[in-house]
Amino acid sequence: MSEGVMVQMRHLRAVKWCAAGARDWLIFHGFDPLEFVRHGISAERLETTGDALALKVVALARAEAETPDGQ
Repeated sequence: MSEGVMVQMRHLRAVKWCAAGARDWLIFHGFDPLEFVRHGISAERLETTGDALALKVVALARAEAETPDGQ
């Protein structure tokens, strides 16, 4: 498993999260949406929510990080 994986907005878009829904979700879980847009959030922090949608986007980010070309 890759360590230090950052989940970015592109990962949320890839799983069809809309920006408004993502913003509300981030706030609900105590994350700063602006900080997320600027820097992302570590996969580990998102996993602590236990939320099924978070786990889905983390899996995507980890899979991307493990591919040779990062795509």
